[in-house]
Amino acid sequence: MPKETDNGLRNRPFRQLRDLLEEKNLPLKSPDPQTPTPRGDPAVDPKDEHRLFTEAMEGVVPLRRDTRMRPAPEPKTPEPPATRTAEIEAVAYLHRLVETGEGFHVADTPEYREGVGQNVPLGITRHLHKGQFSIQDHIDLHGLCVAAAEEALQAFFKETVTAGRRTVLIVHGRGLSSPAKPVLKAMVHRWLAAGPWRHWVMAYSSARACDGGAGATYVLLRKRPLKRRFRKKRRADRM
Repeated sequence: MPKETDNGLRNRPFRQLRDLLEEKNLPLKSPDPQTPTPRGDPAVDPKDEHRLFTEAMEGVVPLRRDTRMRPAPEPKTPEPPATRTAEIEAVAYLHRLVETGEGFHVADTPEYREGVGQNVPLGITRHLHKGQFSIQDHIDLHGLCVAAAEEALQAFFKETVTAGRRTVLIVHGRGLSSPAKPVLKAMVHRWLAAGPWRHWVMAYSSARACDGGAGATYVLLRKRPLKRRFRKKRRADRM
């Protein structure tokens, strides 16, 4: 068992190593204080750096100011293809149709109605529907029952004929709220074709979109009622 030393340590293994080195006559070598311990890359002389840079740049010619690279111009926006143009026009058409009614032709819909009297050219309804006759008076039958509307229309025709007005507008609505067919609209057209004032009616047609469209009717009146002989001939044609 090893002896205890003065400092209280019981085990000193390196003491045996020193004794072994002394026995073999091998001196302990201490590091040379004059030999520096290498740390990282050796320092480079600034003069060497300048020389290396000059050698690397030998033969290099600087660019002139007018030969510098410039960004390429942005390409022009290509013209839209034909399909895209058609889509734009279709959207513009729908916008005008919704906002102003432009482009809506009542004559192209099932709601369109027209009629002509005896001895009247058939093409007159086309001119009437296009608004080529100036509207001189109008009546609005909205909200009236059939009986009240008939009474109001008879009084309106009496006043209109007496005043010598020729083209009038009857607003009756489209009857979309009716449970079945549009009642008031159908009755107005029946009165124009077979009512007591039918002899004064030259022609009638559904109005343009700006005047109510299929919810209104243009009526062109005669200067004087249809003569009796023409009425008899018309009745004979029906038999």
